[in-house]
Amino acid sequence: MDYIKLSKEVSYALRHAPWEYELELDSEGFVPVTQLLQALNENNRYGRPVTVSDLERIIECSDKKRHEIIGDKIRALYGHSIPMHISKEPVTPPDVLYHGTTHKALSAIMNDGLKPMGRQYVHLSVDTDTAVQVGKRRDDAPVILCIDAAKACADGIVF
Repeated sequence: MDYIKLSKEVSYALRHAPWEYELELDSEGFVPVTQLLQALNENNRYGRPVTVSDLERIIECSDKKRHEIIGDKIRALYGHSIPMHISKEPVTPPDVLYHGTTHKALSAIMNDGLKPMGRQYVHLSVDTDTAVQVGKRRDDAPVILCIDAAKACADGIVF
């Protein structure tokens, strides 16, 4: 099983094109695991049927924490570009969060603040390692911003 390919396809299906897989996301971005498995197994792309265990493995092995399974449903945690709004329950953030970005984007961020840039939410990480991995998607040596999440939350920013 090519777990990297599977993870990318699950991300694509849940974040960008659920209609291509005949998936209907609920208001929190979840779809039934059985529905996703049926779509993934339609053309035998992986040489054998994809199972719940395979989905659990891509979640456990990912350093980017892209997906979660709760009960019998799965969702992508961030990065949605689909036109519907994915609602998430507000949470109290840790005191500090991190954001990995490019050197090119740094000036705009410092002038205008962090913006989701075509996504629904800004991606913030709980540790620098994850922020580096996220930032490396667009810059070999990303800039890691340290966010005072406790202050932002106290100032009314919803996490």
